[in-house]
Amino acid sequence: TLLRAIAGLEPIAGGSVRFDDVDQSGTPVHRRGFGLMFQDAQLFEHMDVAENVAYGLRRHGWPADRRTPRVAELLELVGLAGFGPRRPGTLSGGERQRVALARALAPEPRLLLLDEPLSALDLALRVRLAGELREILTATGTTTVFVTHDHEEAFTVADHVAVMRGGAIVQHGTPREVWAAPRDVDTARFLGYASVLGGTTARVLTDAFPALGRSDAVALRRDSLRADGGPLGATVARVAPGLAEQRLAVTLSDGAEVPAVAPNTPPLDVGDAVGLSLVPGTAALIGGASA
Repeated sequence: TLLRAIAGLEPIAGGSVRFDDVDQSGTPVHRRGFGLMFQDAQLFEHMDVAENVAYGLRRHGWPADRRTPRVAELLELVGLAGFGPRRPGTLSGGERQRVALARALAPEPRLLLLDEPLSALDLALRVRLAGELREILTATGTTTVFVTHDHEEAFTVADHVAVMRGGAIVQHGTPREVWAAPRDVDTARFLGYASVLGGTTARVLTDAFPALGRSDAVALRRDSLRADGGPLGATVARVAPGLAEQRLAVTLSDGAEVPAVAPNTPPLDVGDAVGLSLVPGTAALIGGASA
């Protein structure tokens, strides 16, 4: 809904849409100069790849002698040089998304709107294309609003991120700023922190690791605490062997159970006493600084 409202495809109930400090509310869709790319690519199956990329150029009145080199330039940029004669039906999911991106970029939009463009792809391909997408957008100098439910994608692609909940922005900043200091518990969990610990447990952690500072709540990743003889004492409650390391549930002095990891050797057993250290950059104070 947000992207459709920015593009002019959805009426807004209040407020305004401003770009370059100019109110766009009364500007027709085709005059805003914005590009929009959906998650399902929406390629024209009856056209070849080159015709798909050139579609927006024709609509914007680009002459044929400019369209052909522009299409070739965009296909090379997205890693599909030589794919012009191919039909969309012969392409993989990742290739289809690259064609859709080339088509969206072709008319040189003032603003590009991306609606979860990688969500339909498998994990390995999403990770690779997220990095490539940032490189492409940087190379073209294209200002982009990128909507995703995957915080890893957002942190990979964006210079600035905004977390929305219930139709409102609850926090925004650089990826590093947002990751380091989630504003509240829900934001921390959305960002991938596995545990948010408050009360006595937060004090146990901040006493053991003074660099954390002080807070009523501490957010940890699954691998924030490492059983390697560190200063925080704990008892192993559960052990799950892994290829690279043991995954643990450990009980702290106040009785709270938290996740931790340990090297595969020596193997640990339930009831073993361990000393935990905090892996730098993996914990945050809710609304405060990280360590």
